[in-house]
Amino acid sequence: MDHADAMRLNATERYLLNELDKIQLEEFEEHMFDCQACALDVQSASMFLEHTRNILAEPTPQAVRPPALAPVPASSSWFAWLRPSMAVPAMAVLLLAIGFQGYLLRGATKAASTPDILAATTINVATRAANTPQVHTAAGQPFVLFLNIPSESRFSSYIADLYDPAGYIKWSLPISAEMASDTLPMRVPGLRDPGRYVVAIRAIEDGSNPTEIGRQPFELVLQ
Repeated sequence: MDHADAMRLNATERYLLNELDKIQLEEFEEHMFDCQACALDVQSASMFLEHTRNILAEPTPQAVRPPALAPVPASSSWFAWLRPSMAVPAMAVLLLAIGFQGYLLRGATKAASTPDILAATTINVATRAANTPQVHTAAGQPFVLFLNIPSESRFSSYIADLYDPAGYIKWSLPISAEMASDTLPMRVPGLRDPGRYVVAIRAIEDGSNPTEIGRQPFELVLQ
């Protein structure tokens, strides 16, 4: 799933409402890993909805008493928002939510369509560099690593692992044999911790477990 597909499917809203099927859910979560705009959209909308629920859960001031109504079943808690005591504030929050959602969607569209210059460096996993490459970028800003992978015809595919400065795998990225045959530009989502990271490449041979065939550290310098 790319950003255009996510926008067309209203994936953010459907993700928060749990309306995506299993395949769409997996594809959108993979997309969010690479798309800062969609990840921010989901995070911001989740925080907003949580804040909205907290506001609507507050007790009604005693000075304004609504007419007595029949009890509302617990399973219909969403419809309780439509009681007279809640109708006006709920409508106000709903209007704010619509405006806020429009703002987020406009921001995500702009971020996806606006050209940008990303920091980049080359990672030679095939022949480990004598000097540690450096990436100079702002905290949270994506950057590009150009990977030179020691590919061999006996390997069916590869996996690129990114280790953080503490030595833990931050994420893994599957790579096909065709893609590994040339210099591969890998977009790295924004990182917020400076330090020495490591890119390790594991190769997969038919019928065997992945085997590490090389690694190369790089230094992330935040500006």
